[in-house]
This record gives sequence, C-alpha cells and structure tokens, in this order.
Amino acid sequence: MSIDQEIERLFQPLAEHVSSAVFYSLPLVEGLEVKLILVWLAAAAVFFTVYLGFINFKYFGHAVQLLFSPPPKGLSKKDGQISNFQALSASLSGTVGLGNIAGVAVAISVGGPGAMIWMIIMGFLSMSTKFAEVTLGVKYRIHPDRENPETISGGPMYYLRDAFESRGFPYLGPLLAGIFAFAVMCGAIGGGNMFQANQAYQQVMNVTGGEAGPLGGQGWLFGLGLSFLVGIVIIGGIKSIASVAAKLVPLMGGIYLAAGLVVIALHFGNIPEAMRAVFDGAFSMQAGFGGLLGGLLVGVQRAAFSNEAGLGSAAIVQCSARTKSPISQGFVGMLGPFIDTVVICTVTALVIVITGVYTETDGLGGVELTSRAFESGISWFPYVLALTVFLFAYSTLITWSYCGVKAATYLFGETKTVEVVFNLLFCGFVVIGASVQLSSLIEFSDAMILAMAWPNIIGLYVLAPEIRKDLNEYLKKLKI
Repeated sequence: MSIDQEIERLFQPLAEHVSSAVFYSLPLVEGLEVKLILVWLAAAAVFFTVYLGFINFKYFGHAVQLLFSPPPKGLSKKDGQISNFQALSASLSGTVGLGNIAGVAVAISVGGPGAMIWMIIMGFLSMSTKFAEVTLGVKYRIHPDRENPETISGGPMYYLRDAFESRGFPYLGPLLAGIFAFAVMCGAIGGGNMFQANQAYQQVMNVTGGEAGPLGGQGWLFGLGLSFLVGIVIIGGIKSIASVAAKLVPLMGGIYLAAGLVVIALHFGNIPEAMRAVFDGAFSMQAGFGGLLGGLLVGVQRAAFSNEAGLGSAAIVQCSARTKSPISQGFVGMLGPFIDTVVICTVTALVIVITGVYTETDGLGGVELTSRAFESGISWFPYVLALTVFLFAYSTLITWSYCGVKAATYLFGETKTVEVVFNLLFCGFVVIGASVQLSSLIEFSDAMILAMAWPNIIGLYVLAPEIRKDLNEYLKKLKI
C-alpha cells in the first residue's frame, strides 16, 4: 500500500465525521437541502449589514479613500507593521484563489446563470461581516515580544479569549479560542497548503504535456521548487508576505480580469441574451420554487465560501496594519469581499454564461469548464489559466502560512521556535501536497476551515454592541 493510500485509509473515517458535522444539511423542499454553515454565514452577513447601518453601501467611498491613504503621522512601532494596501492585499491573497475560477464554474453548472446575481448580493452583504472581524482583530491585537514591540499577534483567538473573560466567562473564551486556533492550523496545512500545491501542479503539468510531459509523475520535484519559493517569503514574516502580496495580487488579478474582459468583448453580441438568462434564473419561477431556491442557495454558498467573511482569517492578517483606529482598518478590510466576489467571481460567471459553455459541459466542472469558456475566445488561454492558477495558489500558500503560524503560537507559545518549526512543517507539506492525492485529508481540512466560522461569529455577535459604539464614535469624530 502506498503512502497516500495509507494516509487516505487513516483519515477517511475522521474526515467523514468532521465533514458531516460541519456540512450538516437541513431539508427545505423535496430534493433540496441547505447547509447549516451556510445559514450561519449568511445570517451574520445580513445581521451586521442591518445592525451597522448598511456601512457596506454608505461608506464604500470612504473605504476606498482609506485604502490609498498613507499611514497617519506619529505612529510608533506598536501601531503596526504594514500599510492599509499591503494588509488588504495580504488578506486577498488568501481568499482570491481557485474558488474564484473553479468554484464559480460549479455554481453556474449546478444553480444556473441566476446564481450569479445571488453571488453578487451575498458578496455585498459579506462586506459587513468582514468589517466587524477586521475591526476586532485590530482592537484586540497584542504585542507578545516585549523586546520587539513591533511584533503583533491578533485575530479571533484573541478577541474571543479577552471578550468572554471581561464579561465574566473566563473558561468559555479560551475554549472557543482554542477550537478556532486548532481549526486554523488544520485548515492552513490542508486547504491552505496541500490542496493549493496539488492543483497548481496539476494545472502546470496539463499545459506541459500531461502525464507524458516532463512534469508527469514529478509532483515531488514541482513541490520542492514551490516549497522553496514559499519558504523564502514566509521566513520574513508578515512584512515579507505583505510586500509580495501587494505586488502579486494586482498582477494576478489584472491578468485574469483582462483575459475575462477580452472574452466578454469577443462575445459582445451574446450579452443581452446572457443577461436575460441571468435575471430570469435569479428571479423567475419558471423552474418552480425549488429551482429558484436552488439558484439562490448555490450563489450565496459560492460567495460565502469564496470571500471567507465570517471565518476570521482576515482578522489574523489585517491586525498588523499600521493604524491606531480599528474602525478605519475595518473599512479597508470590508473591500475584500467586493474585490473577491463582486468583481473577480462575477467576471468568471459572465465569461461562462456569455460563452454558453455551461449548457455543453460534457461532464466538465471546475477549472476545466472555466478553461473551456476562456478558450472559446482565446485559444491559448489554458497557458494564461495555468499561470493564474499557479499565482493564485502561491499567494494563498504564503498567506495561510502566516495564519497557521499565529494559530500555532497562540496554542503552543509566542516563541520564535514555534514559528520556525511550523514554517518548516508547512514547507514540507507543500511537497507532500504536490506529490500525492489525499482526498479525505483535503475534505477534513476544508471542513476545518469552515469550522472557524462557528466560534468566530459567536464572538462577533457578543461584541456587536461594542463594534457599533466604536463605529458611531468614529463617524461622529470625522463627521461623515
């Protein structure tokens, strides 16, 4: 029995139990179920949008202004390590990934063109959840190293611990924080690492001749090269990661969006019919209530799972921003779901719908379907897609390494040794991920990533009055 088969055998029972718990489904109508985790994420997005006064719409312009504003004068080393733009880029590098390419294709295939509208709506609503968690990430961040006050740690594990302790629940907070940190570590190794490395290898191998090409059966070699590229960045911590992300995110996003707009332009004549299909699918009862609800659920799920609003990963990354105002960084953070879902995912959906390939899938799904759609306008797009997938995977790897490190130091101690050991393990799992197929392990790690939402959103609800109070004081001070 091979190594991957042995690991698969060991992990399969665990993966099935964890996955069934996280992805527990509730029956709605005959033949249609909704995942409880989706209800949990969507309810939080709606709640915070209403509770915080629709800040995602009213203060969108202010958020954009803050994104490109220089850090305030008079900041000390304790007030952050990276700029607003770098913080958002680092956060986006962990969310803009294969879900924007493969996940959207699956959503359109399953839910029809109308899923795109619900995806966009959920993208806007998720901005409010992201605002809340990033705000708390900055407010409750700590400086664990007294000799180096520039060092910062933050995220849901810290505001869960401190918020419940200050409210008279000294044991509940650390318990929820520990569960969250453990889920982050597992998710970082699996979905944030091994899955990304595996998909990057598969795509690069496909455009270089497949199994018969030079990379056929050489996943370990590809993994070694990718591991080296990851290692030279993450060894420098959040400053290095944010610096690379600030260059990588605009580059990979620009390449992908430019290719998408070219395909849309080449099929310009199909736009009216495609948009009619989108709106009919989103709001028409022609397919019955079940069909309408199915499109809605698929679109909402794709948006919720893509931008990670409510999972807390953005709070871990963006707490290092150079600012004294948690609210201002919250505004910057809420732009993440807009860029990830409303812009990038929508372009993917438009390309798939306008080219019409979703009606002729021939069993294709995910990256293959998106590649077919782009190839209908650009014959050499599979090479562009391979480059984009590699960049998306690489950016996700470096960001999730940081999230994993912060979770590890929370659980095992804020020491340099813990950081080094975790980073070495992380780089090792890059090689493993590119070399073997471990479906059960990936299923387990994906479930752990989504499991982060349970303790995190509980904390957001508990701290909601505090967030709104700070927001009102901020708006009153700026008179906006």
